[in-house]
Amino acid sequence: MTSVYRQIGKGCENLFRQIIRDRAQYADPSYALWSYTTQTKNNKNKTLWLDARLELRAMQNVEVKERAVQWIAEYSALLGVPAPMNGAVFEVRQGYKSKDSKRQNADIDNIAVAWANGYLPVFAIFSSQIDADLVLRYRNSRGGVIVGTRSGNSQNSLFVFCQEVLGYDLAEFFDRHCEFIRSEVYATLEILLSAQ
Repeated sequence: MTSVYRQIGKGCENLFRQIIRDRAQYADPSYALWSYTTQTKNNKNKTLWLDARLELRAMQNVEVKERAVQWIAEYSALLGVPAPMNGAVFEVRQGYKSKDSKRQNADIDNIAVAWANGYLPVFAIFSSQIDADLVLRYRNSRGGVIVGTRSGNSQNSLFVFCQEVLGYDLAEFFDRHCEFIRSEVYATLEILLSAQ
């Protein structure tokens, strides 16, 4: 089950990154990713990746860029910090029910490094599965959180963010493909849970 859940998460990451690539119209698709290097306890370099990036200087879609600049400024004001110059980076999850303090501390490290590199850090959660205390912890650390709800605004709803900022109707995508997605998940679970 954990493996299935992980693969659903990977699918969400890939989908969101592709939407950003398409809507930003990057000349180089690598702009949709962001990474940084850190050192381990053994003095070795380790590269960490975030799942998607709005790199403002590389966006060729002028309308989306203008909306992204405004959204980043408004979200930064909500968090009580100056707007960063480079754009926004996203950690994408299907859901987030973990109370794992190691995972949370790593996420807060990502928040700090993103800000240090001129990016607004945002957690894009495809479902509404995230505890309110975790949202509060991340926002208090100056990280944005948008969740998979149809209501709300672009500062708290992933679907509204995609519609209003990126110009992509993510909710309609899921409405259109829900039967296919459901049947694939059920077929996979049936195989995994069979006694064969």
